[in-house]
Amino acid sequence: MAPIPHSGHAAVEAYLAEGYSSVVGMSSRFAAAICARLLRLQTEEGVGGPIAEIGAFEGRFFIALAHALEPGEIALGIDIFAWPNPEVKDRFEANCLKHGIAPERRVTIKADAGTMSPAELIGHTGGEKLRFIHIDGEHSRAALSKDLALATACLAEGGLIVLDDMLHPGYPTLMVAVQEYLAANPGIVPLCIIDRETIVGATKFVLCQRDWFERYQAVMLTIFKEQVWPLGADFEPHWCLVLSLDTRLAAIT
Repeated sequence: MAPIPHSGHAAVEAYLAEGYSSVVGMSSRFAAAICARLLRLQTEEGVGGPIAEIGAFEGRFFIALAHALEPGEIALGIDIFAWPNPEVKDRFEANCLKHGIAPERRVTIKADAGTMSPAELIGHTGGEKLRFIHIDGEHSRAALSKDLALATACLAEGGLIVLDDMLHPGYPTLMVAVQEYLAANPGIVPLCIIDRETIVGATKFVLCQRDWFERYQAVMLTIFKEQVWPLGADFEPHWCLVLSLDTRLAAIT
């Protein structure tokens, strides 16, 4: 098995080791480490600014992302905060405080992202577009399509969109929404697939602007060399990396 990559941030590493599993949620530690390292890669490539998570729940993944920000950058946590009960918002706030994400580093937004306009969303950042958007909201084809449209309108140059629970057996129609979106937005391409850790810690797709694909991929081949599955992913005709804890190829005899 390949090792979980280093996130590139001491605060993220401490949280992943000591706090991540204690926060209720379903995202994998493997994916959190990769996404935090992608945030560091953006910084190294001169891409800065705020980030957002649609579907923050109790904050497990959000906290990891927020710890990966540079000084002065903020994280937006967006959720309807109604499931499984209204107290989930209080638990989100408490988890952020407990694990070191101070109020001045984040904005909590109780809203349905599907009803938000781009102007409304980036109004929370003073008009600054987002460099990283993690979509983990309502798992329906219609909702994902709306979230993707919002994310694309709010995406900064060099920005990344990360989609949760891709290829999950419980949500087979999400892939239909993704294919329709990619066909309608040729300027956006898959940058990589983050393989599942378990059926709960499911696969994520990372999308980027086409003009940034080669720039990011060239560095990622080195950063994640131990996690690269050799055959990659074929999006017909676009090809991208697959990052996995299990990089074996099937034995053919």
